Amino acid sequence: MTRAPEGDFKLSDDPRTANADPSHRLHIELHGIDYIPEQERWAKPRDLFAMWAGASFQVEYFVYGIALMTFGFSFSQALILTIIGNCSFVLVGIASLQGPIAGTTAMTINRAPFGSRGARLIAVFNWLTQIGFETEGLIRIVLAGEVLADRAGIHVGAGLKVLFIILAVLIQLLVPLFGHETLVKTLRVLAVPFLALYIVLATYIVPKANFHTATHVASWSTWLAGLAFTIALSGLGWTENGNDYSRYLPRTAKRSSIIGWVFLGSGVPQTLVMIIGIMVGTYTTTIATSANPFSAFANGHVVPTGFVVPVLVVSIAQLFAINSLDLYSSGVTLQTIGFSLQRWQAVVVDTLVTGALTVYAVFDATFNTLLKDFADIVIIWIGPWFAIYIIDWVLRRCRYDSAALQETAAGSRYFGSFFGFRPAAVIAQLLGMFAALEGLAPTFTVPGWLTLVSSHTHGADISVFSGIGVAGVAYYLLARRELRSAALETSAS
Repeated sequence: MTRAPEGDFKLSDDPRTANADPSHRLHIELHGIDYIPEQERWAKPRDLFAMWAGASFQVEYFVYGIALMTFGFSFSQALILTIIGNCSFVLVGIASLQGPIAGTTAMTINRAPFGSRGARLIAVFNWLTQIGFETEGLIRIVLAGEVLADRAGIHVGAGLKVLFIILAVLIQLLVPLFGHETLVKTLRVLAVPFLALYIVLATYIVPKANFHTATHVASWSTWLAGLAFTIALSGLGWTENGNDYSRYLPRTAKRSSIIGWVFLGSGVPQTLVMIIGIMVGTYTTTIATSANPFSAFANGHVVPTGFVVPVLVVSIAQLFAINSLDLYSSGVTLQTIGFSLQRWQAVVVDTLVTGALTVYAVFDATFNTLLKDFADIVIIWIGPWFAIYIIDWVLRRCRYDSAALQETAAGSRYFGSFFGFRPAAVIAQLLGMFAALEGLAPTFTVPGWLTLVSSHTHGADISVFSGIGVAGVAYYLLARRELRSAALETSAS
C-alpha cells in the first residue's frame, strides 16, 4: 500500500483508478489538523445534512424527550420547549462556517482567539468532553446488549459484560479510523433505516399518547430548567465539533447553505425524535428514570413485545453512529493538544481510553453518578467558549491566515501576546465560566456562593445564557480594537 499524494491511504495502486471518484475507494484519511488543500475538498453543504441526519435519528434524543416530561410539563409545554431548544442547532451551523475558510479543525482555528498554548487548554476541555460522551454511548450500548442477551435467555455475568465492551470498542473504532469521507457516507446510508424506525414507532405510540394531560402551570424557573436541559443536550453541545466536518467544503461554499443543511440534518431530526419521546412521556416515564433505559422497552409500553429486538438492534447501531462523530472529533482534538500522533493513531488511543473508562463505569456504580453531572460540567465551558470563538471570527471580518493557524512557534501570528496565550480570550472565558456556574442549578453539591443566581431565583437555570452573554460581552470589549487591526493585516496579506 502506498501513500497517495492527496493524503489518502488507498487500498489500490492501479494507475487506472488513481483519478477515479474517491467514493469508489476505501481509504484511511491521513489528514488530521493540517490544512486541507482546495483540490481535496470533495464535500458539498448537503453532505453535512446527510451526515448529521444519520447521527440525529437516534435513541438518546428519544430518551431526552421522555426525560423532559419528568419536569412536570404538559405535552404542549414540552413541545414548545423542544422546538425552541432545538433551534440551538443553528449555532452548530454558525460554528461550521469557519472550517471552509481556515481549512482545518475547530480546535486548530481556536488558536486565533486563545493563542497557541491557550488553545491547547481549551482542547483539553473538549477532549475530556468527547471522551465523556463516547463513554456514555458505550455504556448504553452495553446496557442494550444486556437486554438482548436476557431476551435470548443468556445470563449476563462479569465475563460477558467485558466481552460486550471489547466488541463494542472494536466496532466503534472502524468508521472513525477510516476518517471523514467514510464517516459522512456511512451516516448518509444509515439515516434512511434510522428514520424508518421512528416512523414505525410513531404509528404505535401516537394512538397511546395522552395529549391533554392535566398539569399545574409550570413556574418560570421550571421553564428555564427545561430549556437549559434541551439546549445543552442539543445544538450547543455540538458547536465545538462543527468545523471538524465542514473543513472539506470549498472556500466558496455558501454560508446560508451550510447553516441550512446543518440545521435540517440535526435540529429537525432531533426535534421529531424528541416529540415522539414526549408522547411516550405522557403515559410513562420509566425509560428516563430506569437504571437501564432499554429494559423498559421489554414491557410493551413503548413498542410491541415482538418488535423489541429489532428496536434494540437499531438503537445500538444509532449509538455507534453518534459515537463515531465524537470519536472522530476527539482524535483531531488530541492532536491539537500537542501529541505527536497521526489522526488514526489518535483515534486508536481515544478508543482504548473510552474502553477502559467503560469497564470501570460498568463495574463501579459511583462512576455513573459522575456521568449524571456531566452535562452540567459541559455547559460551564462550552457556552463561554462558543461566544468567544464566534465573536473573534466576526471581529476578524470572517478571515483567517490559514498558513499561520498551522504555526505554533513563538512569534507566529496566532501565538499569543502572553507566553502563548491571548489574555482577552482567557479572561473572557474565565468570566463566562464563573457566570455560567453562578446561573447553574447543578445536580451535584457546590458551595452556595457559586450558585447565587439560581439560589435566589428558586432554582432557575440560566447558565447557558449567562455564560454566553458574559463571555461574549467581555471578549468584545477586550479584543475589538486589536482584532480590527488584525483583520486589516490579514486582508492585506
